[in-house]
Amino acid sequence: MSALLNVNKMTHFFGGLRAVYNYNLNIEPHQITGLIGPNGAGKTTIFNLITGVYTPTQGSITLENENIKGLETNEIAAKGLGRTFQNLALWRHMNVLDHIKMAHYSQLSYGLIGAFLNTRKCREQESQIEENSFRLLELFDIKQHADQIVTNLSYGAQRRVEMARAMATKPKILFLDEPTAGMTPDELGQMIKIIRQVHQDFDVAIFLIEHRMKFVMELCQHIQTLVFGELIAEGPPEEIQNNPEVIEAYLGKEDLS
Repeated sequence: MSALLNVNKMTHFFGGLRAVYNYNLNIEPHQITGLIGPNGAGKTTIFNLITGVYTPTQGSITLENENIKGLETNEIAAKGLGRTFQNLALWRHMNVLDHIKMAHYSQLSYGLIGAFLNTRKCREQESQIEENSFRLLELFDIKQHADQIVTNLSYGAQRRVEMARAMATKPKILFLDEPTAGMTPDELGQMIKIIRQVHQDFDVAIFLIEHRMKFVMELCQHIQTLVFGELIAEGPPEEIQNNPEVIEAYLGKEDLS
């Protein structure tokens, strides 16, 4: 089986500072992959390089064997790479339902004339968007908040809105940057269930950054460990959990279990 996403020898400099060095990644269809490492290791920079926020100084990035290096973020998203952000990127004065509906609009085909004339095609597609949006709200357990302004929700609920919005773009791979940041233990357990449900129902590959190790170990099939922009280890959870180099670099000789 060929990789869905392939990153080969990706290196990036910010001025004279080397942020990422010789980074490699293969994500297979349906796979859940985790990227861990101490603060400042370069994890979010790797997300930004792959998703088009930055263009890598060196290396290649292909999605389904198609080069995406150097494309704009919206072009990469349209090809099937959706993401959330470490710092919430939500529209402060828009309600929850409109966030999800807005994410569908790149998929519309009725055009400006269709919208102006309210054609049958326009009505049908808008109805489908409404139906799909409510399905996502229900899946992410935020349907009850549909009419609320997003900033009035709890932090955990806002995280779920952002994930639902990303899924509305119908990604082949979903990038999750610290999906449990700021969550309570109850919200953490709920998020594990939601990600498993998304993975199962949408048959989507997932690549996530997360600092809560039990979350990573429970969800991921493959884990990479990054330190100062370089991979020091990768493999299945059991192997990473017992890797002395990972334990020392990431937790200062604490137990990962």
